[in-house]
Amino acid sequence: MSHPHQPRRGSLGFSPRVRARSQKPKYRSWAELGDQPRIQGFVGFKAGMSHLVMIDDRPHSVTEGMEISVPVTIVETPQMHVAGIRIYDDGPYGKKVLAEAWTNDGKELAKLMPLKKDGHKTEDELARIAELVKSGRVADVRVLTYTKTAEVTGIPKKVPELMENRIGGGDMAKRFEFAKSLMGKAVSVKDVFAPGELVDISAITKGKGTQGPVKRWGVSIQKRKHARTGKKRHIGTLGPWNPHRIRWQVPQLGQTGYHQRTEYNKRIIRMGDKPEEFTPAGGFLHYGVLRTDYVVLKGSIPGPVKRMIRIRPAVRPRQTPKQAPEITYVSKQSKQG
Repeated sequence: MSHPHQPRRGSLGFSPRVRARSQKPKYRSWAELGDQPRIQGFVGFKAGMSHLVMIDDRPHSVTEGMEISVPVTIVETPQMHVAGIRIYDDGPYGKKVLAEAWTNDGKELAKLMPLKKDGHKTEDELARIAELVKSGRVADVRVLTYTKTAEVTGIPKKVPELMENRIGGGDMAKRFEFAKSLMGKAVSVKDVFAPGELVDISAITKGKGTQGPVKRWGVSIQKRKHARTGKKRHIGTLGPWNPHRIRWQVPQLGQTGYHQRTEYNKRIIRMGDKPEEFTPAGGFLHYGVLRTDYVVLKGSIPGPVKRMIRIRPAVRPRQTPKQAPEITYVSKQSKQG
């Protein structure tokens, strides 16, 4: 007698599948770096996809040394401005904020978004943070950064995106001095990443609204005889008579998409400050032309065009070539058909 093996459809690891609270992705883990401190995150906006031809530099690959066509995603990455420093302490229920210091940018940001109204005594706050670092209470150092979205013509938004980015590498004293040197300055994507590096991409996926169990969970469509009831795209049963309730594991209709997702080990193919090198004829669909720095990533990434993308160093990198690949052709054909 046969023993059919059919695992459940859909992962319960992402439950409950509800809409994300914000379009701004959040990171809860960071990679551990070497002895030199650096910022462990950057922000960009998805412009669109294209393809290019490059020399395959993967060792032991069947096409090693040959030209291959690769799909790529272009992410526009305007400069990030450092508005402050925030330090954390390890408490019994997680990290808690010990102190923070703001630059004069806080006054400018308060005109565009809600911030605390009290005055920022930068020197006094920095001196207090330095004492806490010497005492050994500091467990994490982060910088408060924001991106001037008004500089990106493809994003119809004026309010800056304010977020935290961790400073990694070295001890806490080195991290604080590095963060202090960035106060009030602009950081480019070239200061954080390098071509050929592996990164993790986080974004809010494309929202699809309410969908049935077939599209939402991937359950099978009912067979011919079972479809005589007049329904095909539904599950066979909601559960037993007892207990008198529906278990949360039962696949049902509901919200699909608009979830935060992270894709690991995306390789940076190219970085540059000349947008005309990758802008197609007529611009990207529903986005326009690139105006600032950009990053070219191998493959696709979550989210629709114009969606905010957060980039961090890979937390579990695999073995890949460290240098940038050799590109022989970049498609700049119009995406308008």
